[in-house]
Amino acid sequence: MSFLLPMALLTSVVIQPVANLHSRPSGEADVVSQAIYGTNVAWLDEAGGWVRVRTPDDYTGWVAAPALRRIERPYAVAGRVAEVEALFANLYREPDVTRHQPLLTVPFEARLEVVAEPETAERRWIQVRLADDRAAWVQRGDVTFEPKRLSIEELIAFGRRFLGLPYLWGGTSTFGYDCSGFTQMLCRRRGISIPRDSGPQARWEGGVAVDKTQLQPGDLLFFGESPDRITHTGMYFGAGEFINATVHERPMVQISRLAEPYWTARLVAARRVR
Repeated sequence: MSFLLPMALLTSVVIQPVANLHSRPSGEADVVSQAIYGTNVAWLDEAGGWVRVRTPDDYTGWVAAPALRRIERPYAVAGRVAEVEALFANLYREPDVTRHQPLLTVPFEARLEVVAEPETAERRWIQVRLADDRAAWVQRGDVTFEPKRLSIEELIAFGRRFLGLPYLWGGTSTFGYDCSGFTQMLCRRRGISIPRDSGPQARWEGGVAVDKTQLQPGDLLFFGESPDRITHTGMYFGAGEFINATVHERPMVQISRLAEPYWTARLVAARRVR
């Protein structure tokens, strides 16, 4: 389900749980997006300890250099690869949860290169090679080897797992999503790649306009001052409800109702993915 870059552009990999992409090479600059652990990104430019990168969904921004590692081959795109299926997965230095604290805690969708799958009685642990070349262990129950494409019905049940996760501007992970990052992730679970931001998502050629009276589960909803000034997005779940990452009343992933005046006044477009 993860995005992949052309081989020629795979020049670095994210080695922190989540790396912020800034608009300028400065920690004081605004965050425009994120890249999660194990993501291969194109290394475009450098400036004073910062690297300008392009993510697999064609987003560019500046990342602090310690968050990246230069690589000669792409990480976790060939061979046996485990993808985190839990909301978070702890990675340990040995197959034991009691002896040491985790080396890392990585978010949903992070990908890991598998080294070994010991045939113990429980078959509980998997050994992986981290993106910085260290060895680690992950519990089998936290990962999957075959991420499945979800039907609309399955996606609605799946989406409820994320309720209560925090809203985070620029967020693209279970540590925090923004509205378009969350909607993009939901579409990715259907095997569909849509743009990163809400405005481009509304204009995306893979969607067709839907009248507000004809909404079906899975339709994308767009909110703002007008169709030309979209500032928020969510996914329709049916019965007048939609899921979204929002700062309205409670800053988190939540189920909202279209009949609520706040949303009724702001709904400006709906799209159905072809």
